[in-house]
Amino acid sequence: IFSMFGDIFGGRGGFGGFEGFSGFEGFGGSTGHKTYKGADLRLKVRLTLDEVATGVTKKFKVRKHITCAACHGTGSADGKKETCSQCKGSGSIYKTINSMFGRMQTQTVCPSCNGTGSVIKNKCPNCNGEGVVNGEEIIEVAIPAGVDDGMVVTASGKGHAGKQNGIPGDIQVFIEVEPHKELLRNGQNLE
Repeated sequence: IFSMFGDIFGGRGGFGGFEGFSGFEGFGGSTGHKTYKGADLRLKVRLTLDEVATGVTKKFKVRKHITCAACHGTGSADGKKETCSQCKGSGSIYKTINSMFGRMQTQTVCPSCNGTGSVIKNKCPNCNGEGVVNGEEIIEVAIPAGVDDGMVVTASGKGHAGKQNGIPGDIQVFIEVEPHKELLRNGQNLE
């Protein structure tokens, strides 16, 4: 049995293969800093059969979070952030718990900075330190030829802006194909 585990976990025999295991780095790793990601938007578009055959670029006017122009998305009125005093910039705090099995240490997101490692002392009055405001934007989405009813086209980075210059969300465009008066689609063929 132990040789089987060795084969699965890198051929070291026993459980030695766990030494190189790095699957938990996404939960903080060594830096622990959190980056905000904007929410995704979902839109629906109706296409004619002609548009499906050739592909088309559609424009959408969407209401979404956009980057605050006053602070350029930093959330700070003066552009400055300070290192969080509670977590010392790591974004995580550690608690030691005494149990009957010994001392255990747990890692949690810092409540003072929400895992970012920095705090804003002088918040932007326009966005209240968020770095985003409500706004409108005209988005162009290229829809390729050959899409079908029920498909989804994703426009990466076109969704809500992320707080404090975070990663923008995506736009997912759900496709509806209008029936044609004379033609019927059968897979990639027209009848």
